[in-house]
Amino acid sequence: MFKRFGLALALLMSSAPTWAFETQATAAWVYDMTTGTVLLDKNAQTPIPPASMSKLMTLNMLFEGLHDGRYQTGTEFSVSEKAWKMGGSKMFVKPGDRPTVDDLIHGIIVNSGNDACVVVAEGMSGSEEAFAARMTERARELGMENSFFANASGWPDPDHRMSAHDLGLLAVRLIEEFPEYYPYFALTEYSYQGRVPANSQNRNPLLRIKGGDWKADGLKTGHTEEAGYGLVGSAVQNGGRRIVFVISGLPTDRARAEESERISNWAFREFTMKTLAKAGTRVAEAEVWMGEAEKVGLVPAEDLARLIPAVARDKITAEVVYQGPIKAPIAKGDPLAELVLHVPGMPEARVPLVAEIDVAEGGFFTRLTTAARVLMGRVFAPDAPAT
Repeated sequence: MFKRFGLALALLMSSAPTWAFETQATAAWVYDMTTGTVLLDKNAQTPIPPASMSKLMTLNMLFEGLHDGRYQTGTEFSVSEKAWKMGGSKMFVKPGDRPTVDDLIHGIIVNSGNDACVVVAEGMSGSEEAFAARMTERARELGMENSFFANASGWPDPDHRMSAHDLGLLAVRLIEEFPEYYPYFALTEYSYQGRVPANSQNRNPLLRIKGGDWKADGLKTGHTEEAGYGLVGSAVQNGGRRIVFVISGLPTDRARAEESERISNWAFREFTMKTLAKAGTRVAEAEVWMGEAEKVGLVPAEDLARLIPAVARDKITAEVVYQGPIKAPIAKGDPLAELVLHVPGMPEARVPLVAEIDVAEGGFFTRLTTAARVLMGRVFAPDAPAT
């Protein structure tokens, strides 16, 4: 039968005034990459106009081509008249130019070049339409269920949509799968052949923040009249903890800058990594059936570290769940139980617990005394269920 019993976890943590975060963004998603914890989800599954933030998918397609050897950073692409005539943000390529992949990555990330995106799309798929269809197909393969691409640049189109969640998943992928190319996202200036002095600054406001206990290093801003101001951002704390966040629908550039900084401060300062139990430290015991010992210690196989909201320091509860008593023999390291952690406002966490030591099967005397106990239990409590 299932056994449950509670535990007291002593956590020494500083308190904070609040945990809930109110954002004026119409859609937001905040994710702690170090622990895989979603810290904020506001309309994150709703498809929204992503504006230039969807350029991250164009970059993903290009990075995949670099990764599998189809292209090199020095590969040159041609510039069509369509690309040259693109409006909005540009890196200012023109027909006759032969920008390299390296040039185009700079132009997309730093200058948010719509023209650069068309160059990439036509160079990889022949046409922007074919490239957009492949982007949508690839998004499905990567688990982005609420992404639909009509073009490579995020140019306004009623069929061009991504959810904040999908943008966040894409950001995590770019960081994890393409570490050799991720440093591009932290670049603050670029001018292709000196042509964009007025548009050479990366618009990501977090890249201009100096000092403090965290540093931003990506990824992409976006803005159209329909979408408002948005940002897919990532920052890393001095200790190595990394967050990714997506905000969209802000009314001004200034509001985007302020909200992105507030979210980063909140994510890093209102949550703390705590080691709740060291590997091999006994946290509970399980009853043993027909063994040389009546109980066996339960320990985590690895250090049990969790991200904890500062305000939850006195509200964390835990229980151990196992189906027992557990029949001997038992080998050290056998998974026997789960430690279930309850942190207010966060998803339930289940951590496996393993046997602390070997427990051999009991001999004849053990079997005899166990049988006697069962028999006596049935005599004096005939209605009790058998174990």
